[in-house]
Amino acid sequence: MNTLIQFVGENITYFYLIILMVFVGIELISHVPSVLHTPLMSGANAIHGVVIIGAIIVLGHADPADYFSISIGFVGVFVGTLNVIGGFVVTDRMLEMFKKKPKK
Repeated sequence: MNTLIQFVGENITYFYLIILMVFVGIELISHVPSVLHTPLMSGANAIHGVVIIGAIIVLGHADPADYFSISIGFVGVFVGTLNVIGGFVVTDRMLEMFKKKPKK
């Protein structure tokens, strides 16, 4: 318990920063018009390819006997890939809505 209290005491600034970021993020997201919310989220999902790169790095540096790191890396690659594909699918569907329909 003392190590936890010591860790919090040494990193209290970071905890304050994280709490501030949460409140600022909630305020920003709540003031985004609903018309823009879906395009912004689909773009953000597509940008999350960074998660895939990080997970690949974790997998590359993992010890072959360390099953926990390998599992976390695999889950990161899998979930990141689903997130990126979902972002592109939603973006493609939204762009289809703005295309003009061909005349008969």
